[in-house]
Amino acid sequence: MPRVCHFTGARTTTGRKIHYRGRPKYQGGIGLKPSGIARRTFKPNIQTVRAVIDGKARRIKATAKSIRNGLVVKPLRRKYGWTRKLKQQQGEG
Repeated sequence: MPRVCHFTGARTTTGRKIHYRGRPKYQGGIGLKPSGIARRTFKPNIQTVRAVIDGKARRIKATAKSIRNGLVVKPLRRKYGWTRKLKQQQGEG
């Protein structure tokens, strides 16, 4: 499964890390000069969570931001109050 958020589509992106040397002009130097440019990747904070998708609990990958914003609806861990008596009543009625 790829590193992609199920809700936002956030994925690993690429960029550059630029290292500068020199003294800025406002400090009396001749300006900053790039001395090294390296490729790098930006990875989103992706978590594997159980979520309700189309009425069923499934494991999906979602960013922490989408979990925080409430896009992920988590399934109930336990049905409180669901007893054998209630099950029998439901079967009769």
